[in-house]
Amino acid sequence: MQTTLSPELTDDPRAIAAEAILRKCVHCGFCLATCPTYNLSGDELDSPRGRIYLIKQVFEGNSPTQTTRTHLDRCLTCRNCETTCPSGVEYGHLVDLGRSVVEEKVPRSGKDRWLRKGILSVLPYSKRVTPLVKLGQSVRPLLPGFLASSVPLKQAPNPIPENRHERQMLVLDGCVQPSMSPATNASAARVLDAFGISLSGVQGSGCCGAVHYHLNEQDEARNFIRRNIDAWWPAVVAGAEAIIVTASGCGVMVKDYGHVMADDPQYADKAARVSELARDIVEVLLEVLNGEDLSRFNAAAAKAGRVAFHAPCTLQHGQKLPQVTEALLSRIGFTLTPVADAHTCCGSAGTYSIFQPEISRALKNAKVENLLAGQPDIIATANIGCQLQIQGGAAQAVVHWIELVDRVVTAQV
Repeated sequence: MQTTLSPELTDDPRAIAAEAILRKCVHCGFCLATCPTYNLSGDELDSPRGRIYLIKQVFEGNSPTQTTRTHLDRCLTCRNCETTCPSGVEYGHLVDLGRSVVEEKVPRSGKDRWLRKGILSVLPYSKRVTPLVKLGQSVRPLLPGFLASSVPLKQAPNPIPENRHERQMLVLDGCVQPSMSPATNASAARVLDAFGISLSGVQGSGCCGAVHYHLNEQDEARNFIRRNIDAWWPAVVAGAEAIIVTASGCGVMVKDYGHVMADDPQYADKAARVSELARDIVEVLLEVLNGEDLSRFNAAAAKAGRVAFHAPCTLQHGQKLPQVTEALLSRIGFTLTPVADAHTCCGSAGTYSIFQPEISRALKNAKVENLLAGQPDIIATANIGCQLQIQGGAAQAVVHWIELVDRVVTAQV
């Protein structure tokens, strides 16, 4: 796609990066077929190709409007289009660049501005989220159904093993997962401990930065990234093998640290190293269990009943790990039910469900219907946002898949 940058933007690194991405687009439209928002609205401006044209116009000097911003806001950043694109257009990076410039040129006001400020002042901070979660859980039985479904169920995670192995890995605790799904990282630590690896959180690390980054507070997001790098770096220098991320949405962000911090002279090299070490828990387990005879787990796994697995967009499209979790669960012996349109988004997309509730609700309803069609006994996923989103529409329990593996593996190893 031929692009002529506006004179005022020719020295803007965002424009230079955007132009390189735009040149890869060949207008083919393959992305339309797999875009969730386009399939709902039928409006091409709510498709990747339409948004690419809007972004192109902005970088060429056309003044964006609130309508421009609305169409960019409606993008889930699910990256389904990247999986479909034959030209390798890095749409996720492009839409972040476009949103950043449009945000400057079309400032927000009123309710939208204050809602964003409120979310950003609470959600990325675990110490602020935890009391609210506990309060919601304490009054959950008294809440109307539509409110109660948005409050995560209480979990009683199994004890985390002591740090006792020579092999050491770090784990991102994150911001909301410690209070909303504490069993996830506990289960990851227990499973890895069973195979001779100690998994440790690091004091001082926290939110991966994605909440701020995708709400166009990118400078503040970089501060979160710097804090995490500083917290992890002594362990990285000491030889930690990997930084495990059990929330696939956070995993995309941490794997992108090298890209986001490339222009920071003090952190570029460290960020690149952190991105190299970042692994989704399924990647690590695939390595650990490579060559293992998993048949000894099959009988116990079968007792879990039928499992419907929702593959988060951030796992299959963001981290480019399609079907790997499903294959591993099948090897262990879990019975997976078929799920139609498994490539599509559940509508959570970080804070998207807060700011675009109608689209989010439509996607959630469709996803839950497809997950329940196979009559599962339990639903599993790989991202805390998806877990909460689906739990809000399904009667079945929704857990991180590593919890299922924990129940089977640690009882027999």
